Amino acid sequence: MKLGVFDSGIGGEAVAESLKKEFPTAQIITVNDRKNVPYGDRSPSEVIHLTMAAIQPLLDVGCDIVIIACNTATTIAIEHLRIVFPGQKFIGLEPMVKPAAHLTKSHTIAVCATPATLVSQRYTNLLKKYALHLEVIEPDCSQWAYWIENNSINRQHIESTINDVCARGADVIVLACTHYHWIKELITDIADGRAVVIEPSEAIARRVRQLLRE
Repeated sequence: MKLGVFDSGIGGEAVAESLKKEFPTAQIITVNDRKNVPYGDRSPSEVIHLTMAAIQPLLDVGCDIVIIACNTATTIAIEHLRIVFPGQKFIGLEPMVKPAAHLTKSHTIAVCATPATLVSQRYTNLLKKYALHLEVIEPDCSQWAYWIENNSINRQHIESTINDVCARGADVIVLACTHYHWIKELITDIADGRAVVIEPSEAIARRVRQLLRE
């Protein structure tokens, strides 16, 4: 079995590591587009064009499933990919608004995402479907992917951001960019029990199993 993992930058490596633990016999192939990272401040047409070009090596080697391990690319490009490549199985990542809505007791959640994800129609639809009864805080995380990609974390900014959303009552923090998986432990430490931090690694593995059964 071949699983392909694409992300604009290093975030996909975290997803691939998680998949290796769940599927130890699978061949897991990763590709990225680090020369154009981050995608979060690009136009929809740019994201679609870059994503299609970047995943071509995964299609060329016949991956059984291609995981679009980039929330920005998923929210903007995945429907287009499914139309252009109808025979290919894709799994996309989208902000975990539904799980957060089920988990929250304060009726306040924080979604840490790129600007492109926050203005996408897919994210808007998730809010309309699952979060109309919630306060959804969308902190400014616009520089986080760049910092993580370049190993130059601004801890003070991240601490300030997480402390602020917790002070405003958020008891669930959604990491809606795979880059942020690399700092999940840091964010969890800062939240210090005030909020649970969620990201989709386990959900991806469940979806892979489901598609393989189909």
